[in-house]
Amino acid sequence: MRKLLLPGMIIVSAILIIARLFYLQIIDDTFKLKSENISIKIKYDYPERGYIYDRHGELLVANQPSYDIMVVPREIKTLDTLEFCNLLHITKEDFIKKIEKAVVYSPMLPSVFLGQLNKLEYAAFQEKERKFEGFYIQKRSLRDYQIDAGANVFGFITQANEAIIKRNPYYKSGDLLGKQGVEETYETELRGIKGVKHIQRDRFNREIGPYKEGRFDTIAVQGKDITLTIDAELQKYGEALMKNKRGGIIAIEPSSGEILALVTAPSYNPAILVGRQRSRNYTKLYNDSLAKPLYDRSLLAEYPPGSPFKILTALAGLQVQAIDTSSSFVCNHGFSYGRGRFMRCHCGGGVRKLHMGIAKSCNAYFGNTYLRTINKFATPSEGVDVWSGHVKSFGLGQFMGYDLPTGRRGNIPTSKTYQKAYPNGGWRATAIVSNSIGQGEVLMTPIQLANMMATVANQGYYYTPHIIKKIKGQQIDKKFRTKHVTTIDKKYFKPVIEGLSEVFKTGTAYFLNVEGIEICGKTGTAENFAKINGKKVQLADHSIFVAFAPKENPKIAIAVLVENGGFGSTTAGPITTLMIEKYINRKITQKDREKRVLEKSLQSEYNKFTRKFIDSMYKLKVKKDSVTRVLSKKKADSIKKATKTV
Repeated sequence: MRKLLLPGMIIVSAILIIARLFYLQIIDDTFKLKSENISIKIKYDYPERGYIYDRHGELLVANQPSYDIMVVPREIKTLDTLEFCNLLHITKEDFIKKIEKAVVYSPMLPSVFLGQLNKLEYAAFQEKERKFEGFYIQKRSLRDYQIDAGANVFGFITQANEAIIKRNPYYKSGDLLGKQGVEETYETELRGIKGVKHIQRDRFNREIGPYKEGRFDTIAVQGKDITLTIDAELQKYGEALMKNKRGGIIAIEPSSGEILALVTAPSYNPAILVGRQRSRNYTKLYNDSLAKPLYDRSLLAEYPPGSPFKILTALAGLQVQAIDTSSSFVCNHGFSYGRGRFMRCHCGGGVRKLHMGIAKSCNAYFGNTYLRTINKFATPSEGVDVWSGHVKSFGLGQFMGYDLPTGRRGNIPTSKTYQKAYPNGGWRATAIVSNSIGQGEVLMTPIQLANMMATVANQGYYYTPHIIKKIKGQQIDKKFRTKHVTTIDKKYFKPVIEGLSEVFKTGTAYFLNVEGIEICGKTGTAENFAKINGKKVQLADHSIFVAFAPKENPKIAIAVLVENGGFGSTTAGPITTLMIEKYINRKITQKDREKRVLEKSLQSEYNKFTRKFIDSMYKLKVKKDSVTRVLSKKKADSIKKATKTV
C-alpha cells in the first residue's frame, strides 16, 4: 500500500494540473484576453454620477459633460507638434512634460494628457483627431452645482492619484472620484460602475470590431441618486448669516438625528473646483492658512464650550444627587474656591437655585455643583471618572460615527488626564473646577454641541447625526436609526429644560425672543487663547449659543459658534434665533435683527490676530538676524586672531 501511495499522489496531481490548464486555455478566455491585450484595445464607458437632492427634493448637484484627451505613448506616430500645441493652447515644453508623465505611468496604457476640455476645445480637437494617432477623446461628466452653498457638505471631484490606483484596482489613470463631504462618503454609490469594451485590432493596429463578439464587454451602470437631510434654503441662509465671520452652525432634527444645516465659515462656491481652473483654485484655498476655507470648523474645530456645558454640569449633579432643584448657593459676583482663587460671574449676584442658575448663567452655582459632584465620591479620581462617564454618554469625547469623512473627538478629561498632569498626586476637585463652566480641559466640536442640545430636547436620548436621508434602491445604515440613551434619568431633564426656557424670559437672552416660538437655549462666552511664537496670547472671546425649539415636540436643535464674536447673546444668539425662525416659519419677522447680523463683520478682529502673528514673526526674524550677526562677528574675530598668530 505504501508503494502505491507516492505514485498515486503524483498521478492525481498531474490530472488536476492538466484539467486546470485545459480549463484556462480552452474553456476560460479571461487569461487569453489578458495575454492578447497588445492586439486588444480597452475602452471605458463612464456613467453619470448620481444626482444629489435636499430633504425637500430640490436638486443640488447634477452633471455636465466633460472631455479628456487621452494618450497611449506607444501608439503615437509622427505628428505636427506645433499644430497640436496651438490647437490646445499649450507650449511645447508642456507637451513634452505631459508625454514624459504618460510614459512613466505606462507606454501601453491610456492616461490623461489634457483634462476637462470645454465644448469649443473639444469641437476643435475632434475635427482634427484623426491626424494625431495615439490620442483620443474620453467623455466623462463633471459636477454641475445648482446652488452656490454647501461646499463642505458636497466635497468635490478630483482625479485618482497613483496611491489610490494602487490601493483600488477599479480606478485607472484619469478616473475621477469624490473627495471630502458626501462625494467621498458615498463615492461607491454615486460613481456607478463604468462599462468596458474590448476592441480587436489587426496587425496594422486598425480596429476590426468587438473581441469575441463582445462576450467580455460590460454596460455602464448609472450612479445612484441620493437625498440628503440638508434643508437647502436653511443652509444658504446660514452661510449668508456667517459672511465675514468664522465659525460654524450645526442644526439637527432631534427626533431623527438628521442634519438640517452644516455651515462652516468662511466657505467657498463649490463651482470653482470644477473645470480646468480647479487645481489653481484649490491651491489658493489650501494656501489660505489664516481663514482656512477648506477647514470644516463645524466638524473639525475643537473649542472650549463655555457656559452651554453648564447644562451637563447640572445634569451630572442631579444624577449623582449632589444637588436637587431646591439646592441653593450664594453668588458674590463670582465663586471663591481657594486661597486667591476666584471665578468671576456676571449674573448679578445673590442666592441662586437651579432654575435661575441656568437662566442667569451663574458661575458660582455651577462651580459649587461641580465640586459637590466630584466630592460625592471617596477620591477625586473616582468622582471625575463618574462625572466623565455621564458626560460622555452624550456622545462627547469620541468620534460620533456620522457619515462624513472628517471629524475630531473633542476632549472630556478623566482621572488619567490629571494623573499625568499631577504625577505626584495631591490634586483635588478645586484644581479642575473650571471644567464646570466649559473651560479647563473640556473641548467640543460644534456638531457635538448641537447633538448635546438634541439629546436634551429628547430628554435623554439621541440618534447619531447623519446627512443621508435616502439612497435610491437601498436602505441607509441602520446605525442611524439606533437610539442612544444617556446615563441621566429622564426625570432630571425637565427642570433643566425649564431653566433653558427661562433664559428667553428673564435670563441672558431675554431680548432674543421670536414671537410664536418658545425657544429653550443657553448663551456662552468662551475665553480664547492662541500660541504665537510659543507664547500664549489672549484674543477676543468666542461667541456661542445653543438652543432647541419649540419647547414641546422640538423640531430643531442648533449650535452656533462664532470665533472672536464676544458675548454669546450679542453675536451667536441672534444668528441662532434667525435660523430657528427660518426653519420653523420659513420666513423672518425680525428684519432689524437680520439686517444687523448680515451687515456685521468681524474681519477687524481677525486682522488683529494677523497683525500680532506678523509682528511676532518679524521680531523673531530680527532676533535671529541679531544672533547671526553676533556669531558672524565672533567667527570673523576668531579668523583674524588666528591669522595674526600665524
